[in-house]
This record gives sequence, structure tokens and C-alpha cells, in this order.
Amino acid sequence: MLAEQRQASEGDTTMHKMNYQEKFRPQFHFTPETNWMNDPNGLVYYDGEYHLFYQYHPFGNTWGTMHWGHAVSKDLVHWNHLPIALYPDHNGTIFSGSAVIDWRDTSGFFNGGVGMVAIFTHADEYPDSGRPRQRQSVAYSTDRGRTWIKYEGNPVLSDEAMTDFRDPKVFWHKASNKWVMILAAGNCVRIYRSSNLKQWEFASEFGANEGSHAGVWECPDLFELPVDGDRNRKKWVMVVSVGNSDEYPEGSRTQYFIGQFDGVRFTNENAPETVLWVDHGRDHYAGVTWSDIPEEDGRRLFIAWMSNLKYANHTPTEVWRSAMTIPRSLSLRLTPEGTRLFQTPITELESLRLKKLEWKDIEVKSNEDVLSNISGDIFEIIAEFELNTALEFGFKVRKSADQETIIGYDAEQQMLFIDRTRSGVSDFCEHFPCKHGAVMIPDQNRIQMHIFVDRSSVEVFGNNGEVTMTDLIFPDESSTGIEVYAKEGHVKLVSFMLFSLKKIHPDA
Repeated sequence: MLAEQRQASEGDTTMHKMNYQEKFRPQFHFTPETNWMNDPNGLVYYDGEYHLFYQYHPFGNTWGTMHWGHAVSKDLVHWNHLPIALYPDHNGTIFSGSAVIDWRDTSGFFNGGVGMVAIFTHADEYPDSGRPRQRQSVAYSTDRGRTWIKYEGNPVLSDEAMTDFRDPKVFWHKASNKWVMILAAGNCVRIYRSSNLKQWEFASEFGANEGSHAGVWECPDLFELPVDGDRNRKKWVMVVSVGNSDEYPEGSRTQYFIGQFDGVRFTNENAPETVLWVDHGRDHYAGVTWSDIPEEDGRRLFIAWMSNLKYANHTPTEVWRSAMTIPRSLSLRLTPEGTRLFQTPITELESLRLKKLEWKDIEVKSNEDVLSNISGDIFEIIAEFELNTALEFGFKVRKSADQETIIGYDAEQQMLFIDRTRSGVSDFCEHFPCKHGAVMIPDQNRIQMHIFVDRSSVEVFGNNGEVTMTDLIFPDESSTGIEVYAKEGHVKLVSFMLFSLKKIHPDA
């Protein structure tokens, strides 16, 4: 590892031409040019650019010596790959973290000007025991994130009692006039405060007996959202990822809490045992939101790593490994069960739409394929069904004689589901072929599906983002069939739109 760190520190930032012809390479999701990627890091908007930093191993296509990769975009759809941003040094490798714009130069890094500050975890070992050591450090940039200077006083926060002590997410809390850091600390999160991003004081702890503890807690986020669009009625959302455990076939997942935050403490408004999942699929992890989105935009923008710690090292790609989800806009809405988090695809994705096929008021019966002769490997579906006698209905995508991924609705169980048991290559993990779903109650006897299909993934938004599911799939290139189906009865397809989508890079 030391040799790799020396190589990295010498600035080996050779850029490789991306080959979008590679098998399973997504066509409208973010992927690294080569090698391994995991958690999104340092999401920040500045001077017309969205920055996406990410966990990156430049020496192989499995998890290894962590750096921060870097890309920028003007629309969250088309990305420009930049050289590696942060390299390992004498304090360790570069684990996950966040970035902010220091508008008031509270840090003193910018001589009264404005700049970008990254707050991240340095990971190494205690020299006397070999026990993992994780400490928080700071770096800053005066050139829009192109080059970085690590603070000479690093690390700025440590705790020898904690082994899992990582993934700082920092934001400016206007009401208390302080920077706030939420940090994963074993089976809970800790909150710290600072005036200058360099000296941090402990504020509170949350979660030791709340939510899911099916794995170690990671990659927290904390932000405020209006309820039902009412900016006079806001609540705070805490997002926490839950790592993989051998006991649970689901692997790594992401949960959230709803409550209040006063600048010091977060208070959960639901019962401690309540578990709310951000996404009910298998491949949505380490999701966090962008900092410094302009107020006039008004959105809380979110992206996650589209994989699962249970099998991420073994998915069947070679030159590159892993992708991000499509970016999403988050909102809070009041439901009969209480205030809940909704997700919708960002509107910028509509720029990818090409040919549109549209039908209305179609009766779908058992054993009839009303979408015959329609196919595609990258597309978007927006559909609304009116329930009737069918016990189950939905779509089969990336279909061939022996492969299909089913996105369906079980009317008896009132459950939206994905079935990827016959989706393609799946022998790399016994838990990969599976069927899973979430309860979704019809609205006036109707349910809505918004589906994105890429060459190796499906993302499903049910009932305008009330339920989301994200799954990897690895079908053959020839598996391109699309079918609408019903079982044991009939269902009305009230409306159906299918858009073929542009490839981000037309040479694919």
C-alpha cells in the first residue's frame, strides 16, 4: 500500500478515453472512466457547476487505496471527468466526506475571499497496535475545486475510543450561526459544531437505539425540507446508510429519520423502532445531497452509489466497476402514516428524451402482449394503471426467451416489486437473483410507475416518488424486449408513455 500511496502522491492523473461500448456500461448514469468507484463525496454547487467527488481506487477495479475522484456538470446529466482531487498522504487514505463553499471565509483560508472546503476522513492504523484509525481532516481549493491544499493542522477531529468514526457531512446552520458536522460513529451518529471548520466541539449523539442496526452506520446527512411545499412548515431529515451484514440477504441499505434539529440535537418524531427506508431496492447506498444549491433553485438534490456491499467487488464488469443512481429531487409530504420522504427524477433528465410512444385506455388481459414489437435497452416509461380483476400486473423489461426483469404490482398485497431472478448474469452472488418490494396503496384505485432502464440497471418511482426501488441487472445485449402483462384477470392501462433516451456520449 505504501508504494501505491507514493505513486498517487506523485500526481499520476493520466486520463483514459472512456469506452461506452463496453458490456453493461451505463449510457445515462455516471460511471468512472476506469477502475473502482463507490460512495459519492463532496457534493457541492459553485459558479455554475455541480461537483461530484467520489471514492475511487485508481489501481484496480475492486475496493482498495481510496482517493477522491472528481467530475463536474452544468446539468447533472452530462459529466466532465477531471483529474483525481485528493490523494493519500502521511495521514492515511481518503475516505468519504463532504464539501462546502466558505462564503464568509470563516476558515481564513481565502484571504477574505470565497473558496471551497472539503471535510473528509483520513484512514490509517494506530502505529502501536495496527487497529484501524479514522480521523477527520480538511482541504481547501481556491480554483473551483481543480487543485487542493490540505490544511497543515490535519487531522482536525479524532477520537481514539472509536474505530468506525467517519464520513463527515458539514453544513452551515443559519439559526445558530455555526458550521454543523454529522458524523458516523459506530452504531450511531455524532453531531459537532464549529465557527471556522478547523476546531470542532461535540454537541450531541443520536441513534444508538433508533431505526435499523442491521449493519454499521455510515454516510449520514442532515437537512431541512418544507412539508407539502409549505416553507412555513419545515422538518429535518436525517439520512443514514446501514452497512452489509451476513445475517441479512438485503445487504447494505439506506434509512432516514424525520424530526427537528435545533443546532445541537436531532429529535426523531417517530417511535424509536420505526424504520423508514429511502429506497426499497437492492442497489442504493451511501446517498447524500448537494451543498450550496442556490435558493432560487429550491431543490434538495440527492444521488447514491448504485451497488451493494454484499457483492460490489464481484459484479460482472471489467475495465470499470460501479455507477451512481440518477440524481433525484427530495421532498416531504404528509401521508396517512405521517410525514414521509418522496423522490422524483430531476427534470434535467427530460433533455435525454428522443422518440415518444404513447397509448391511452388500453385493456390489458392475461396472456396478451399489447406492446408487441417494442424493444429497447435504454428508455423511460411513465404509466398509470387502474386496478380491476388482475391479481398482478406491470412490465417486463430487458426481455428475451430466457431473461426478463419484472417491475410489477401485486394487487392483493398492495405491493410494488422488482423481480430480477431471471435478469441475466447473477452467479457472482447467491443473494443477487431475488424478488423484493414495498407496500404502495392505490390512490383512487390507481397506481403510477415511472421507470428508468439503462444497460445494467432499473430505477422505479412509484406513485410520484412515494416508493422508490433501484436494482442492478446484467442482461445480454440481445435482451431488449418490453412487455406489459396482467395475471389472472385484466387491468386498465390508463396512460402509457415510452421515451427512447439519448446516450450521454453518442459514440456508444
